[in-house]
Amino acid sequence: MIDKLKPGMTRGQIQFILGSPVLEDSFNPNRWNYIYTVAYPDQPIIKKELIVVFENDRLIGFEGDYIPTGAQPTDT
Repeated sequence: MIDKLKPGMTRGQIQFILGSPVLEDSFNPNRWNYIYTVAYPDQPIIKKELIVVFENDRLIGFEGDYIPTGAQPTDT
């Protein structure tokens, strides 16, 4: 779903794509945190985080464990 995120999108558009954030930072209302966990039997829990950053209620960037497909390095 992160590949659908584009700079300039509104909070409503982000929420439509990703759902409600797990955490809205009360000290920084321009950050939404999404946390994803996967648990398999006899394996450590996998935890991934995506932080969505807004300015003037528009998406300006994101941080964390996920990057858009077009930004991933390729093997050559």
